Amino acid sequence: MNWLLVMVGGAIGAPLRYLTDRAVQSRRGPGLPYVFPWGTFAVNAAGSLALGLMTGAAVSSPVHALLATGLCGALTTYSTFSYETLRLAETGRGLLAAVNVAVSLLVGLGAVFLGVELTGGFWG
Repeated sequence: MNWLLVMVGGAIGAPLRYLTDRAVQSRRGPGLPYVFPWGTFAVNAAGSLALGLMTGAAVSSPVHALLATGLCGALTTYSTFSYETLRLAETGRGLLAAVNVAVSLLVGLGAVFLGVELTGGFWG
């Protein structure tokens, strides 16, 4: 039964990721150059925070399957992060690619840690 919950969560998370990315990218305005993958950065940070909250709250197995594995798994995206970082490097923005890697890692880890801490998780 958990596999069905993962599917439902994924069916919500994937379009949510797409719509969030489109909304963030539309803020650039017409004609402005693509500079940084803010949409992917936003969903990865939000998903990390949500996963930290659920981990710290020690949600039940079905809730974990639906929200942590399904929703957060489809919302966050390592493959798009990797592709966008590669594109930055290929277009002569190697420093920005390195910044994307470092900041994404720090913010992702910080967000999951914060989520756990907010629920009294690790040391609660």
